Amino acid sequence: MQERDPRVRLEVEGAVAVITNDNPDKHNAFDDAMDAALFDILAELRGRPEIRAVVWRGEGRSWSSGRDVGSIGTNRTEMTHHELMTRGIRGIQQLWELEAPVIVAIHGWALGGSFQRALLCDIRIASTDARFMLPEVGHGVIPDTGGVAVLYEMCGHGLVSDMVLTGRRLSADEALAHGIVSRVVPREELDSTAMEMAEKIAAAPAVTVKMARRVISHLARPQVRASMEDELIYQTFVNRSDDMAELRAARAEEREPRYRGS
Repeated sequence: MQERDPRVRLEVEGAVAVITNDNPDKHNAFDDAMDAALFDILAELRGRPEIRAVVWRGEGRSWSSGRDVGSIGTNRTEMTHHELMTRGIRGIQQLWELEAPVIVAIHGWALGGSFQRALLCDIRIASTDARFMLPEVGHGVIPDTGGVAVLYEMCGHGLVSDMVLTGRRLSADEALAHGIVSRVVPREELDSTAMEMAEKIAAAPAVTVKMARRVISHLARPQVRASMEDELIYQTFVNRSDDMAELRAARAEEREPRYRGS
């Protein structure tokens, strides 16, 4: 059995599990190995019914700055792009199969795919220094982790289009105003607040928490799943498009790209 990448850690404190992003030198940016570790942790938690709540936090200056920029648009595995995308979608959808609610404690940057992963969780809280952004289009790709569908339900067409198409940055207070996070606290109180929330959930009757989450999930989950299937197809198309080839060539040749929309 391959050893789990230590840059994503799992610790258990009583009935509460804590997932920690621990790649602080890169603002907790994820690469393929970290993805695999996260998906392995989620698979483990699926088989541990004694875990009643999960906190997902980060070390260093940011919760997660998304995809490691050096990995965007590249594939260093033996899988095809479509297979890698499918692994990512199926892996993160394990969040929905956990018996325990997941609270994300966000500080610093929550960017791109990591921001979207947080949107798939049950609750998000933020410190006052948190910032949220979807910069994918600027890198020649589209958001592909399902979070856009959740964000659309929260905020509507206008804000989602602004964030996706222009890369607009949101502050913690803006995220709170739009319902993206439910609480904003000082940085030094973020972890303790998340643990207090998790412990309160863990102390409630397990079946009640389970049924309450099921009601909430049934309100929107089918649309989010459908959106993720669209993203899988469209991102694979983008990866093989003429414009993506032109983007890569222009950057290698240090010139302005000439896009044709195909």
